Amino acid sequence: MQSIPLAEELRPTSLDDYIGQKHLVGEGAVLRKSLESGLLPSLIFWGPPGVGKTTLALIIANYLRRPFHSLSAVHSGVKDVRNVIEKAQLEYNPILFIDEIHRFSKSQQDSLLGAVEKGIVTLIGATTENPSFEVISPLLSRCQVYILNNLEKSDLENLIEKAKNHLSEKLKRKVIIQENEALITVSGGDARKLLNALELVVSFEIQNISPGKDIVVTDDIVLGVIQQNLALYDKNGEMHYDIISAFIKSMRGSDPNGAVYWLARMIEGGEAPEFIARRMLILASEDIGNANPNALLLANTCFDAIKKIGWPESRLILSQTAIYLACSPKSNASYMAIDEAQNYIRKNGVDPVPLHLRNAPTKLMKDIGYSKNYKYAHSYQDNFVEQEFLPKKLSGKKFYDPQKNLREEEHRKFLKNRWKDKYEY
Repeated sequence: MQSIPLAEELRPTSLDDYIGQKHLVGEGAVLRKSLESGLLPSLIFWGPPGVGKTTLALIIANYLRRPFHSLSAVHSGVKDVRNVIEKAQLEYNPILFIDEIHRFSKSQQDSLLGAVEKGIVTLIGATTENPSFEVISPLLSRCQVYILNNLEKSDLENLIEKAKNHLSEKLKRKVIIQENEALITVSGGDARKLLNALELVVSFEIQNISPGKDIVVTDDIVLGVIQQNLALYDKNGEMHYDIISAFIKSMRGSDPNGAVYWLARMIEGGEAPEFIARRMLILASEDIGNANPNALLLANTCFDAIKKIGWPESRLILSQTAIYLACSPKSNASYMAIDEAQNYIRKNGVDPVPLHLRNAPTKLMKDIGYSKNYKYAHSYQDNFVEQEFLPKKLSGKKFYDPQKNLREEEHRKFLKNRWKDKYEY
């Protein structure tokens, strides 16, 4: 087979061939409408690996017929950025794509500000990390952030079909995908991972079957080949995302042994300690929450401490925190509450703030009823008085449902005593 990877050979060049992210580029979607209007702000694409961030940037440049410059934050510095900006000043509406922009230092990101602000370049940054943490505020405020999701099963099946047809034509022999569950599972929603796996399996099968014979792919063959070629399969560092997933799931599943093992794997592999600490900080809120509020405090302290202590002693702090989080009671009630509230708003829209909850700093506001009949809780016994805190049509709607752990049972008892029959606690 040729040295060009299958993922590169199958990289789409138009929106119609692009797979996934319909919420952004489907008919009538926000990014597609922006492209059709010809108005493109600077963008940050945030999403896991292999979901089409780089491809989408290339398609955008092609669609708008704009000059395209590409830098990798791993291999580029301030000098490279300045060189590209200097060239861009001689071009019409060029696009500057920066892969892994989260790896740029503050000074490197600062070097982009002037060109983005003056419109010398339209920036498209790609990141697997939360841009709120990794992109400096002045640059982030000049960019529209779009979230890209893992590809859905139907997207992956579509990709497998395209890859099968391409390989059959290229190899001049039929490729038959008899089963695809293993390919889809191994991919984890990552198109590049899926294509790398399929290419690896097909290459292996060619060496083990007679010339001209059909190449048949089954789940057993996929799993066998991938396990035998794990190092090759992970040549681009894709296991990085699998291991952090295993680490998080071990802590979520209350297994400190699994957590420490995967932590050790990351440490031995040279993973950035800040990356590990940040993931634990998220878990402390998402998966432990109010079942043990101290978990968030400890995780935050860990994040601060590793910056002060340095390596290799930071590994001790990471280990202590991982074990504490794994051994903490779990609750995702806070996560579910905000998720449900946001979903409700997206589905039903927003309602006006009730007048009695509005602030009334001026006489006019008071005259039209702002803050009227609001009851100040501290003026009542036990610092509580029943009143409505939701828009009228949401009255009685419960978003927070305490789970069955010691701390949140206390919440449930408190809320039930306070709200009696208003909310079903």
